[in-house]
Amino acid sequence: MNDTANPLLQDWTGPHGLPPFRDIKPEHFAPAFELAMREQLAEVDAIANQPEAPTFENTVQALDRCGRLFSRIELVFSNLTASETSPALQAVEREMAPRLADHDNRLFMHEGLFRRLDALHGRRGALGLDEEDLALLERLHLDFVLYGAKLAPPARRRYAEITKELAELTTTFAQNLLAEEAGWVLPLRGEADLAGLPDSVRAAARGAAAERGLGPDAAAITLSPSLAEPFLTFSARRDLRERVWRGRTERGAHDGAHDNRPIAARIVALRQEQAALHGHRTYADYALSDRMAQDTAAVLDLLRRAWEPAKRRADEDRQALTRTARQLGEPVPIAAWDWRYLAEKVRQREYDLDDAELKPYFALDNMIAAMFDVAGRLFGLKFIEQPDPPLYHPDVRLWEVRGRDDALVGLFLGDNYARPTKRSGAWMSVYRSQSGHGGGTLPIVVNNNNFAKADPTLLSFDDVRTLFHEFGHGLHGLLSQVRHERLAGTRVLRDFVELPSQLFENWALEPQVLQRHARHHRTGEPIPPALVDKLLRARQFDQAWATIQYTGPALIDMALHSLEHGTKVDIAQFEAQQRQLLGVPEDIGQRHHLAHFQHLFAGGYAAGYYVYMWAEVLEADAFDAFTEAGDPFHGDTAQRLLRHIYSAGGRQHPGAAYRAFRGRDAGVESMLRKRGLTGS
Repeated sequence: MNDTANPLLQDWTGPHGLPPFRDIKPEHFAPAFELAMREQLAEVDAIANQPEAPTFENTVQALDRCGRLFSRIELVFSNLTASETSPALQAVEREMAPRLADHDNRLFMHEGLFRRLDALHGRRGALGLDEEDLALLERLHLDFVLYGAKLAPPARRRYAEITKELAELTTTFAQNLLAEEAGWVLPLRGEADLAGLPDSVRAAARGAAAERGLGPDAAAITLSPSLAEPFLTFSARRDLRERVWRGRTERGAHDGAHDNRPIAARIVALRQEQAALHGHRTYADYALSDRMAQDTAAVLDLLRRAWEPAKRRADEDRQALTRTARQLGEPVPIAAWDWRYLAEKVRQREYDLDDAELKPYFALDNMIAAMFDVAGRLFGLKFIEQPDPPLYHPDVRLWEVRGRDDALVGLFLGDNYARPTKRSGAWMSVYRSQSGHGGGTLPIVVNNNNFAKADPTLLSFDDVRTLFHEFGHGLHGLLSQVRHERLAGTRVLRDFVELPSQLFENWALEPQVLQRHARHHRTGEPIPPALVDKLLRARQFDQAWATIQYTGPALIDMALHSLEHGTKVDIAQFEAQQRQLLGVPEDIGQRHHLAHFQHLFAGGYAAGYYVYMWAEVLEADAFDAFTEAGDPFHGDTAQRLLRHIYSAGGRQHPGAAYRAFRGRDAGVESMLRKRGLTGS
């Protein structure tokens, strides 16, 4: 292909440098990557081979600046393969996975480059660097070390082989999961199958059926959480609830072409070897060397402080649910596909709170306006939607983001709906990172959700929290103010990156935010204060179930990645053994099972699913700062939050950044209190 005909290799002249989405085709990526990889390696050779002695400017800063073309193409590629893929794009993804891993190997194991970087790192205290420059030097040096730059040549060669195989396996794992999710559908045939479902879920089910071509009057349930979870909550059809629950639970665990169990086992074996090459006893030890937690004991201590109290509290909740099941004529003992359904009945009775009563006040457009309003009141941001943006799917929306002085801060893309070409879950990413390069680059941030599309799209409150959570990540990317791209935005330690996202969820429950934006989608009336009060009173309801659903998989993740090198593992057998050892309640189960646990096997969270609770300790304590100030939008507190957390990227160690904001370290008590587990 002629380079001049490849849009990935041309100047991007769209608004604010947006990628030319409508011109990009799958066949453009491989030749563009080949050219970009050659260009970046030539830049790296030039840095390594220059005759001048290494300095911060000619080595560290130059390394942070190099590879602009490669980075630009890679970001478009990784985003499209997650958000809007196709068989052709998946084929390119499989083809490129080992080649991209090989490129990383050649970069991070470049002896000449690392020799210069290592020399500077060895005398970093004498270089007179400011805080951010020193942070960049230490971050890049650790990146190279963790990638094997210090290994002996035979170990480096084996390490490179491992990374290439891991790239192929993680790609296959993710594609298998997408295939299973996209291929599963439960048609609802007639009123009997719709029994118990509120209008909002029925509308979403009709939308899902229409998207899959099942006919204009058909309805269907998919495995998207925004459709499957409301079905499990409201459906009066126990047999259909079981089918949906099993569909979600058994993803990736079916014999055949999409069986992820042997793939996960091979990934674990390679990670064990990877850690051993670095001199670590386990992969968890290797991974935690670059986290706030630092060691397995600290992680397990945190998780267990929530696990046992949650199980005790769940015993009490189970009694209430069992009584309700008997009253309704449902079978006992209850099963995992009954818990949400019965818990909703108990919540309606004890708190006079019905999720179906809440949903009409949580239209997606109103909740987007709410999160923008919070960002404006905290940080002075304004969001101006752009009409008919030239993006990759008609459902995606684009906003210019401007600051108090009306200067452009960045671009924000909202990709909110589930579709078969999009992986499940919710995540934030960037098409361009903020940096000080070339006079400054403005971020292009995207939030991906998987809400069930309807007219209008009405959210559960869990969906609202997800929307705010991902926007917290989005703000972390948009508000970044650092000079060096490797330190920008969300490129911080994994157990710190969830602080800005989980913290932002708190404003979704602020009464003044709800009064302003939670308006009935038909009448426009604000949510009644009495309903807000009920929502606030019910915050801790069923938290034992939620804690067990999350903490069980986090503990299993740590156990799996704490196996020593050479320990063979049968994924299904190991998980069953761990469930028994932990005492995972059968009627609660787990949010994730290993065969579909994308966080671990295709998402960068191996030995790291604990990070959500680690960050929850921080965010619960952080929001207390606003509570103590007596104002959820307290100006001075918001400015400290912006300066030390949202805009700071990785220019400071996370612990120091948190202390600069809060004046002290966080304690676990606020988190346990928030979950209602302090008295258990």
